[in-house]
Amino acid sequence: MHELATELFPITRSITGPGVRQTLSRIAELLPGLVIHEVPTGTKVLDWTVPREWEINEARLTGPNGEVIADLADSNIHVLNYSSGVDTQIELSELQEHLHSLPDMPEAIPYVTSYYADNWGFCITDRARQTLAEGSYHAFIEARHSEGSLTYAELLIPGQSEQEVLISTYVCHPSLGNNELSGPVVTVALARWLMQQKSLRFSYRIVFAPETIGAITYIATNRDQLSDRTLGGINLTCIGDDGDWSYLASREGNHPLDRIASRVVQTFSRPRVYSYLDRGSDERHYGMPGVDVPMISLMRTKYGVYPEYHTSLDDLTVITPSGLQGGLNLVRQTIEGLESSRYFVTTVLGEPQLGKRGLYHRTHARTVSDVILARTHILAYSDGQHSVEDLAELLDLPTDEVEELVSELCEHGLLEESLPLKRSL
Repeated sequence: MHELATELFPITRSITGPGVRQTLSRIAELLPGLVIHEVPTGTKVLDWTVPREWEINEARLTGPNGEVIADLADSNIHVLNYSSGVDTQIELSELQEHLHSLPDMPEAIPYVTSYYADNWGFCITDRARQTLAEGSYHAFIEARHSEGSLTYAELLIPGQSEQEVLISTYVCHPSLGNNELSGPVVTVALARWLMQQKSLRFSYRIVFAPETIGAITYIATNRDQLSDRTLGGINLTCIGDDGDWSYLASREGNHPLDRIASRVVQTFSRPRVYSYLDRGSDERHYGMPGVDVPMISLMRTKYGVYPEYHTSLDDLTVITPSGLQGGLNLVRQTIEGLESSRYFVTTVLGEPQLGKRGLYHRTHARTVSDVILARTHILAYSDGQHSVEDLAELLDLPTDEVEELVSELCEHGLLEESLPLKRSL
């Protein structure tokens, strides 16, 4: 995984353009069956529109004495991502409006974008910015926006059921380690692992798309599939460092994937649990009302929490082989939990009469025995949303005891096994 990240690191990616295609073409070599889609510029996608393609070839900011202040060849973060082209002499006072730096991180180059406003600019360290002398600077950016398309890719790994779990990650940031490349490289490893499994209960759809506009485009072009077949989803981002182990809940926070992930993350050191109110990646688009894909995010240290986030310091030293492997383990254990969990639904409408089945007291007193209460609780929560493990946790009972009670209720025809339902009844 780290070798693949190292290979993809230099590519200048944005939300559209050749950098995305180059990245997906390399991933396609590793994932047979990956289908790459192109959605034309100007296509209406929900409340958005597919933007123009962006291509940049060269960029350089030169000082009054010919010194190079910033060069795309040195770092593709030096240029405002999606910047317009420019070739002009400009005084320092006016140039300052087109410069971006971080006073609180003087050695870092910030990653800054301007996707939906026409602008140009350079990103430099604040230490370098403070040394700029008065005079005329040459700002040169050879970039263009043109009619083209937005590129995304998907891979379907079929299981026994047509119910799908969506695995989402993004390919749009340039040379950023944890915030960009950890997601795609862990997702590639995950897809290869899934394809090696002899039997999967669920189907898995893997999607690589530019963040935000790519997810929105995918939703707009696949609404029927998402509505009819998608059980839920997992967004993978910032999943390659050696820091925290993080789970961010779906919008409602009570989907089967929520309960599984919340249990899995607690088995690791430094677990972190975030609510949907803390969202900031593509889980926010899939979870919106009307789309309603219950999507969680799995991460190591969450975006915006680790100090190198969205700067040149988020390099290949932030992600490590052990960090990436740990992130992959987190996702695999979550999927293994989903694959092995058993769900049941009640077969009668309303609360069943347990007495006529010999499952209730012959006479009723002021109290009800624990086993009868457990039976009624299991029936009340057997809605296709709560697994046997969920019921055991809810009732604070050993799992094997709950399994015995579930088997008993099945024998009496009160429960039947099902796949988990997408949302509560």
